[in-house]
Amino acid sequence: MSVTNSTTAADERPIVWFDIDNTLYSASTKISQAMGTRIHAYFVNLGLGHEEASELHLKYYTQYGLALRGLTRHHDVDPIDFDRQCDGSLPLEDMISYDPSLRKLFEDIDRTKVRVWALTNAYRPHAERVLRILKLDDQVDGLVYCDYSIKDFVCKPEPEFYQMAMKQANLSDPSKCYFIDDNRKNVDAARDQGWARCVHFCEKGLEAMEGGRIKEIDDERESGAGDNDVVSVTTMEDLRKVWPEIFKK
Repeated sequence: MSVTNSTTAADERPIVWFDIDNTLYSASTKISQAMGTRIHAYFVNLGLGHEEASELHLKYYTQYGLALRGLTRHHDVDPIDFDRQCDGSLPLEDMISYDPSLRKLFEDIDRTKVRVWALTNAYRPHAERVLRILKLDDQVDGLVYCDYSIKDFVCKPEPEFYQMAMKQANLSDPSKCYFIDDNRKNVDAARDQGWARCVHFCEKGLEAMEGGRIKEIDDERESGAGDNDVVSVTTMEDLRKVWPEIFKK
């Protein structure tokens, strides 16, 4: 992986954007639960009671897309310290492992036709750690992440995040963007930006934690969400059928 949050040279090939967490590995790993527990503890360590911490965790996640966004806006919080105590303390090596079939999927993508980038709401160290454990770090051309070192950083599903990603990849045509993410709001937001081939990774029936609350994964959308042509898949292998044109013949 040669590019992170910096603009690369002009390249007219479309980009396949992969979310990382709960997409490149299954929600069955329960990493979201382990993360949620650490974030709740962080709220409590700010002097909040457990009930208030739980309510704010959900409120900030729902309002900003990341609990950390609310913490940095409304509390005296160092985002780098937050990352160290939450993402950085996860025993990822014990929770996820190399999947040869996933690597083969990436190897089978025709790089003469498309570029492959990762697009994550995590900070760079966590994203690179996951990619390294999965042995995908050499399969990803670039990484766009939430830069916690920047005041008022942006994240999915904010429009500015997708615009920033295209700028860093030096891509001007949103119709040349493929995208897969486990969060339907993130996928819909990308589609709203004109990203043409958007896929929702949905492990229906499994449990995951969002905003500190355990929920059963489903394909339901928020009330008022407009119709679009987003496709849902339950496995990464399904991408061979949904996006056949990006794979080697």
